[in-house]
Amino acid sequence: MNEEKKYLKLNDIESYKTGFKLSNYIWDIVIKWNFFDKDTVGKQFTRAIDSVSANISEGFGRYYKKDKILFYRYAKGSVFESLDWNEKSRVRSLTTTEQYNYIFSELQKLPKQINELISYTNTKLLK
Repeated sequence: MNEEKKYLKLNDIESYKTGFKLSNYIWDIVIKWNFFDKDTVGKQFTRAIDSVSANISEGFGRYYKKDKILFYRYAKGSVFESLDWNEKSRVRSLTTTEQYNYIFSELQKLPKQINELISYTNTKLLK
């Protein structure tokens, strides 16, 4: 019997999927803001949330375990930055309560998902 080896794909990674979906959700909100709101909060919020899935993607493409994990940690830092921008958006009445709550709940999932990715990487890769 020929057993086929299954390789992990980027779209199999839960934290990547969560971050990517959330970045597009936030984009759809921010794009409707006025110029000042977009220029001050919107650009920063969008960059922070975009860098979650971007850093996971970049780490996934690296060869060495330490390199991969470094980028996954950058992604986790961007999650916490995004939490701050989400709070600012709420306080400044840029997002609705429903939008804020959804973003907050998705951001709350990400540190655990990223930690699981780091653990997986640590156990599955030799170098």
